[in-house]
Amino acid sequence: MSASNWDYDNPYLLDVVVEESQIDGLQHVNNAVYVTWCQDAGWQHSIALGLGIEQYHELDRAMAIRHSEYDYAQAAYLGDDISIATWLTASDDKLSMERRFQVVRKHDGVTLLRGRWDLVCIQISSGKPKRMPPVFREVYGAVVVGG
Repeated sequence: MSASNWDYDNPYLLDVVVEESQIDGLQHVNNAVYVTWCQDAGWQHSIALGLGIEQYHELDRAMAIRHSEYDYAQAAYLGDDISIATWLTASDDKLSMERRFQVVRKHDGVTLLRGRWDLVCIQISSGKPKRMPPVFREVYGAVVVGG
């Protein structure tokens, strides 16, 4: 897929191939699978940046989804090669961030889905919103692209 087709520059990419278990009764990828792909891409991006679940627990902080939305544009089918792109597109440097997704079928470059998460920093031990630790601001803030 050409870089000019992505919604934003420098996406983090997760590539998948559609499997039989992901196909629903309408013979296309089940909607819940797209949500799982986005979750996997978001986590893999965070891990690639050095902030995985272990670091979250050490810091007693996590970025949790407060709101999510998905716009399904086209269907994916068995055997399709798919790229899930993700970006951090906004951060207030205190409590919240925005993550976006674009799911594209590789062979024709068609966008199948766009998604957006509003994330809030929480203290894991209490589940309550808390300010981002400095490492979150530094690491995540360094990769925020224009939203």
